[in-house]
Amino acid sequence: MEDIIPKFSTRAQEDLELVGLAKTGDQAAFGKLMGRYRDSVFFMVLKMVHNRDDADDLTIEAFGKAFNNIGNYSADFAFSTWLFKIATNNSIDFIRKKKLLTTSIDQTIETEDGETNTTISVRDQGLDPEQTMVKEQRAEKIRASVKKLPPKYRELIELRYIEELAYEEIAEKLDVPLGTVKAQLFRAKDMLFQILKTTKEKF
Repeated sequence: MEDIIPKFSTRAQEDLELVGLAKTGDQAAFGKLMGRYRDSVFFMVLKMVHNRDDADDLTIEAFGKAFNNIGNYSADFAFSTWLFKIATNNSIDFIRKKKLLTTSIDQTIETEDGETNTTISVRDQGLDPEQTMVKEQRAEKIRASVKKLPPKYRELIELRYIEELAYEEIAEKLDVPLGTVKAQLFRAKDMLFQILKTTKEKF
């Protein structure tokens, strides 16, 4: 059990106990922490990205990063503070990457004579042959890694990222609770990440 820290609330003290168990690999402790904060993290992220599917993915990623780095957590701050910081930074990175891929087609500028013109600034998103080949090779490695997953996790990855189904659609298709889909998909992504890491590829 973690040492009692007077400045923390009762809930934060309970979190510390769960973190202590999680550091030993206790999966039930991970589940309780995720159950406590999943909705709060989701709605915070949703306010940042304004898209429920993106918020779902980013919430799962935030928990994944937190759990993968649980050994680095110290009780200088409440676990919830640490988790929300991870989720915030993860969402900011997502927004920045998304902006890089967004083409501005309505940028208005003022000319020297006071008139305004609308310019269209389009970045060439095309890939040269070498880039195309690298992209195809990487996609093939990812497909090969997906095949190494246990059947139920492979199906989840395929439904979510190949067929691009929403979480609700996956739950309906598999006839399982929505919470189960999210929890198992988190596990599936983590397993896939570990497989890809051995080949120095990232999903």
